[in-house]
Amino acid sequence: MPKMLYTGQVIIDLVMAVDQLPQAGGDVLAQSASFEAGGGFNVMAAARRNGLPVVYLGRHGTGRFGDLARQAMAAEGIRIGISKPAERDTGLCVAITDASAERSFVSYIGAEGEVSAEDLASVPVEAGDFACVSGYSLLHVGKAQALVDWVLELPSDVSVVFDSGPLVNSPDAPLMKALLPRIDLWTSNSEEALRFTGAADIADALVRLSEHLPAKVLIVVRDGPQGCWISQGSEHRHVPGFKVEAVDSNGAGDAHAGVFVAGLAQGLSAFDAARRANAAAALAVTRWGPATSPVAAEVDALIGKTFGD
Repeated sequence: MPKMLYTGQVIIDLVMAVDQLPQAGGDVLAQSASFEAGGGFNVMAAARRNGLPVVYLGRHGTGRFGDLARQAMAAEGIRIGISKPAERDTGLCVAITDASAERSFVSYIGAEGEVSAEDLASVPVEAGDFACVSGYSLLHVGKAQALVDWVLELPSDVSVVFDSGPLVNSPDAPLMKALLPRIDLWTSNSEEALRFTGAADIADALVRLSEHLPAKVLIVVRDGPQGCWISQGSEHRHVPGFKVEAVDSNGAGDAHAGVFVAGLAQGLSAFDAARRANAAAALAVTRWGPATSPVAAEVDALIGKTFGD
């Protein structure tokens, strides 16, 4: 079976829930607080819980946060590809969710912000694998060039998945220009797609994205509770979402991305993979915390309840 090679960043989230964010210089009390593995861990956990073998092809640190990251990956059955920890510790993200279920982040990058060509070459790549690249990785000077070089050397029978994230704002940066022709699957939320393309709406963003990407590329743009849009060539299709009561949006996009790739790896059509991803994201927002993707049986149950499948 194919595997996911995840090259993004696993960090530790300090997750807090508040009624509202404080004003500058202010102070509020949180209803809860906990340390959880987050960042790219959420995508990998979602894929793993839905049947896809996963290898973490990123750095992990020496210290209490690195220990937490490795323990979390081991518990999910995620294989750590780079065996030796870095000398510095894994990074930290303060993730704050307010009463509207919106989240805000402040991140500090640690060991996960570095990777070498030797690190990336340490895990064999096989036909049918999915190499997942995060837009965050392109911002780390200790990692970006080696990662892009590795991606560009991958054989054509390995699918490159690019999750743009909120900080990649333009197709014009040199590393982004180099990577665009090799992307097989683009996944982002609607705000990220609009910002990246300068489009006014999702329909326009799908067209503009296709102008920057290879003709065969599969584009997925998430639209919150409305579901997502999938696009390949000139065909654009909306895949409806699932109505739920959201309490925490943290990790929902990651759940969507991981479950979507798992569906494709198992031979599903883009539409069926997107429907499963929508169900996973809907269930994820009903739960507190970053890595709240459901397992495959829970996704099946929600689809069956909604559509009678």
